[in-house]
Amino acid sequence: MPPIGFHHVEIWVADLAAVETSWAWLLGQLGWKLYQDWPEGRSWRIGEAYLVVEQSTAVRPGLPYDRMRPGLNHLALHAPDETTVDRIHAAAPEHGWQHLFADVYPHAGGPEHYAAYLTDAAGFEVEVVAPGAA
Repeated sequence: MPPIGFHHVEIWVADLAAVETSWAWLLGQLGWKLYQDWPEGRSWRIGEAYLVVEQSTAVRPGLPYDRMRPGLNHLALHAPDETTVDRIHAAAPEHGWQHLFADVYPHAGGPEHYAAYLTDAAGFEVEVVAPGAA
């Protein structure tokens, strides 16, 4: 059977240096491996899928990214277990991530949903989800 799901996702950022370390840390915690590395970007792979964070020369000037505007709101990534979600949530601020919905952690998505919600320096949101989450 051929692979299913995403082939890859690209996130264009205004300043790669401002977010690269935080993305490398988070994806490394979840088992993603560095896949590509070039002056304007990095990508990490897990299985057949990969994620690109790139400071493209084709980015149009304008307002900074805002997850509340039309477009990508957030990425939701699988964690292997609740312990990993807890570890990531606890250490995230030391690695350039801010907590979202910390007052209702780990059930911001509802009582059957165990996840950490984080934003990076550019405002991109990532949801780190434990198995079995509804």
